[in-house]
Formats: sequence, structure tokens, C-alpha cells
Amino acid sequence: MRERPFRILFVCTGNTCRSPLAERIAARELKQRGWDEEVQVGSAGILALDGQPASEGSLQVAREAGLALEDHRSRLLTEELAREADLILGMSEGHVTQVATLTEGVAVALLGDFARDSVGVGPAVPDPFGGPVEVYRETLRTLETLVPEALDRLPRPLDVGDGR
Repeated sequence: MRERPFRILFVCTGNTCRSPLAERIAARELKQRGWDEEVQVGSAGILALDGQPASEGSLQVAREAGLALEDHRSRLLTEELAREADLILGMSEGHVTQVATLTEGVAVALLGDFARDSVGVGPAVPDPFGGPVEVYRETLRTLETLVPEALDRLPRPLDVGDGR
């Protein structure tokens, strides 16, 4: 039996667009499934500047989808943060490679591949940063498909105990 929640970390470049959206979509989905005590989600960026707010485009599409990103602050992916995660899901192959270089032995996969349960078949999630709001909407739609599919692949039950 697990003594702590299973931890998923979503990773992108700056932690202001894709990974915070994925984190909030996952949190909403976990709550709807009743898994929010068994699974924790977070996000980080391989080149993030700590403390930056979510991008304006991400804030807008999050609001449209009923997600709150106003309190999000970016954080840099560190070796310690990576080691605390049970599963790291990157938005692109470059993110997966960077995580693997940073920390050996960490379970890391491309979000699209993990969601589709096969290497090389899932899509990367394109970076909308600096693009028009429709690009952010497309990113959100992609994440709203891939994140629930990825959660479907988690082992059930996760057997989270109360630590006693």
C-alpha cells in the first residue's frame, strides 16, 4: 500500500502555457473521478523562470474552460523536483530528453505516447506561446483529450494508505 499520493509532473519549456493547463485539466479530472486524494499533479518547465504567471493566452483559454490559472507561478524543473515525481509527462520529445538527462531512472514519457500506450504514436503538444488565442484553444483541446487518456492508464487502485 502506498504511503503517499502518486505524483504526476507535467513538463514543458517555460511552465506558463502547456504544463499548467495540463496540470489544471488533470486536477479537475481527478476530482471528477474521486481520485484527487490518491493522485497529486504539478507542473514545471525545463527553462522556466521561477515565479512567472501563466501566459495571457493560457489565462484566457483556461477561463473559457472553467479552469483557474490566475494563481499559477512557474517553477524550474530541478533534479529534486523530478525525483519527487512518480511519473513525468513531457509535452515534446525535447522535454522528455531533457528530463532523462537531468535525472536517471525517473519514469518519463511524452504525454501523447503515454496516453496512447505506445512509443512514437502519440502527438507532441505544440507550444502556443506568443501565438493567437486560437492556437491556445487548439492546445487546450489537445490537452483535454490526452490528459484524461493518460489518467486512464494509471493502475487502479493506486492503493494509497494513510501512512499508519
